[in-house]
Amino acid sequence: MGSSKTERGSARKTTDGLKALARAVEDGAGLPALARAAAETLGGSVAVIDRAGSVLAVADASAGEEKELLSATDRVEVAELRVGDAVVGELRVRVRDGEADESIAGLVAAVVALAVERARSPEWASDRLAADYVRDVLDRQVTDRGDIVARGAELGCDLEAGAAMLALRAQPWTPQEGEWREKVLNLALRALRGVSAGSLAALREEKHAHAHAGEVAHIAALIPGGDEAPSARAADAVERELSSSLQGFGVTVGRSRLTNDPADLHRAGKEALLAMNVGAAEGLATLAFEDTGSYRLLLPAMSEDPGELERFYEETVAPLAAYDEQYETALVNTVETYLDEDGSVTPTAERLFTHRHTVRYRLERIKELSGLDLTSTEGREKVGLGLKAMRVLGIAPPAGPATEPGTEAGKVRRG
Repeated sequence: MGSSKTERGSARKTTDGLKALARAVEDGAGLPALARAAAETLGGSVAVIDRAGSVLAVADASAGEEKELLSATDRVEVAELRVGDAVVGELRVRVRDGEADESIAGLVAAVVALAVERARSPEWASDRLAADYVRDVLDRQVTDRGDIVARGAELGCDLEAGAAMLALRAQPWTPQEGEWREKVLNLALRALRGVSAGSLAALREEKHAHAHAGEVAHIAALIPGGDEAPSARAADAVERELSSSLQGFGVTVGRSRLTNDPADLHRAGKEALLAMNVGAAEGLATLAFEDTGSYRLLLPAMSEDPGELERFYEETVAPLAAYDEQYETALVNTVETYLDEDGSVTPTAERLFTHRHTVRYRLERIKELSGLDLTSTEGREKVGLGLKAMRVLGIAPPAGPATEPGTEAGKVRRG
């Protein structure tokens, strides 16, 4: 008899929750009210997350439960929110007693998904238009100055006084799941809008990402303004936001020079990309194009014929990188250090924490693999340019312990 009362009470609670859910939809009460009704229906606490990882609503959760929901612990059930074939977010549920009824949970998730899509679609649509515009400008799909200015104005981006470009990359140190690149873009947009009205951003493809580079999110951002200050503030703000919000990611932001002619924004995009790639190679969080030194001389090749840079890299450094990748040696790192030390073996060995005989052995191996004699001025110049090409193209060198003869314990620490 007690069991029947319990079952009837549970059924009544579910019915009341579904009625509250229906009222919230009919009244257009918004996601917070809908989340409260969902929590009542499912008998627990809930969180509604959009596809970019933003928390839209949390209901009936203590501080501890909210932390569990947002961390998606083992006690939290996660359901994808779908509208057609599109994933629009997640519904996370922490049921207090037992498990949520699958059929009821599915119904609740469907209702919440429609509400999320309706609530977010204007913003998503605007962001999609902005992203398409940024990509069109950078890919030179739109080249007329008037058209560039007019389309920017429609999106709230005033280019009359000038603008600059940012290029940023966020690289996770461990494999990521879900739409994590969308989350990176969302965080970048939040930072940009806080310091620079009218800024626009888009996800870009990593055209030169090699297999060992791993997953990378690359974002291009257009920053309107008549001097360098807005883009400098934007670069710092984006780097701070991503570095603080993305644990376990490497973040680099490159910044172009100011351009007064919107028709030159595609070139500014190349400047920002070059600065980003060089900054990433040198372990810098932010880098302006004007501070890249001699790398600036490679911008025409990068912009007009990147294939030539790739060929030069393939002829010089690529064989060393491939050898390092296969045998876990440190030839590329040895080259970098040797050039930094002006071709001197002893300080190179000291910086690499190895014996000078090991450095000489590696120099011979480098000569065998690449045909370049690093003891000659010409050899050092060629491999130096090869390293610059590698960095400008955003190709990360492989890293790993060395196992060649002469190293102590079979390992060499990277300098």
